[in-house]
Amino acid sequence: MFTIIAAIGKNNELGKNNELIFHLKEDMKFFREKTDGHKIVMGHKTWDSLPGKLKNRENIVISRHDFPGPDRIIHDFNQFIDEYKDSDEEIFVIGGGTVYHQFLPYAKTLYLTEVKKTDSSATTFFPEFDKSDYKKEIIKKGSEDDLSYTFAKYTKI
Repeated sequence: MFTIIAAIGKNNELGKNNELIFHLKEDMKFFREKTDGHKIVMGHKTWDSLPGKLKNRENIVISRHDFPGPDRIIHDFNQFIDEYKDSDEEIFVIGGGTVYHQFLPYAKTLYLTEVKKTDSSATTFFPEFDKSDYKKEIIKKGSEDDLSYTFAKYTKI
C-alpha cells in the first residue's frame, strides 16, 4: 500500500531550488515518526537533497541511472507498482513533485502538512487531487515561526 507524505503551502507549493519551502520542526518530527521502519520512495532530486541515507528506513530511489547510496534503485516504475500495489506493507512516497504525481493514483493515504502560507517563488508543486475522493481527518493543528499548519490525513474512500 502506498502512502504519500508531504508539507504543502496554500497553493500546493512543495519546494524551490531542490529544497523544501517550509522548514518546521514539528513537521520533521511527524515525518520521522510516520516513516520510521518503513520503505520510503523518492525521486533522484529528492535523494540528492537529503543529508544522506535516512536511518531505519529502506531508501528507494526512482532513477534511470545507477549510483551509490540508496538501498535500492527502481528503473521501472510500472514494475515497482505491480510488485507492491496490493501489498499490506505501507510504503511512503516522500517526493518530489513528479514522483507524487506518478504515485497519487495508487496512494490509499495522504499525510499532508498543510501550511497556511503561499510562496510565489516555488518551483515544485504537489499535484492537484479531488478532495471529494478522500475522507479528511485533522490530526493536529499548530504554529511555528509565524507559520500556522495542520497535519491532515486523507484516506481514499
